Amino acid sequence: MDMTSFLLYCMIATFTPGPTNILILSTVTKDGARKAMKFSYGSAIGFGLLLVISAALNTVLLTVMPKILVIMQITGSLYMVYLAYQMVKKNTSQATVNQTVTFLSGFLLQFLNPKTVLFALTVIPTFIMPYCSGIPMVTAYIAGITLIGFAAFITWVLFGAVFKEFLHKHQTAANLIMALFLAYAAIMIWE
Repeated sequence: MDMTSFLLYCMIATFTPGPTNILILSTVTKDGARKAMKFSYGSAIGFGLLLVISAALNTVLLTVMPKILVIMQITGSLYMVYLAYQMVKKNTSQATVNQTVTFLSGFLLQFLNPKTVLFALTVIPTFIMPYCSGIPMVTAYIAGITLIGFAAFITWVLFGAVFKEFLHKHQTAANLIMALFLAYAAIMIWE
């Protein structure tokens, strides 16, 4: 295995803006780092579980992937458009914000996030399965990838905490930009 390519792929896929990272940043600016960390914990556990499922069901998933991909595209796109709408919506109620940024929503987002699902479906068969056949080694790689993903989430929390004042000052513009990133991600799923 080309370890450099593997690590670069993991870093690019997890640290670049996507639904989870953008929602983490939005949560930090609205509700603080503590609430964003709860969401991040849920996201990391969901991400790790998704990798485990991908490894365990790799062969089955590849045979039914076209059907899963269409369902995932529709569900994921609609969810990202909903999140984008929530970011730009004026007078967001506290109940709606709480529903959006919980441990459970962070966990579940990983299964609706096409970027995350496609990453899990590609990293396992491309980088791990051809070179590792034993469960302990595959488990070690999954743990490593999960830690990289969690590091990405923490980075977005820290970024939000450091730039919180700036983001509060320019909240409308920041929310609009994050919503546009989410809408763009929703559109890019179909290309």
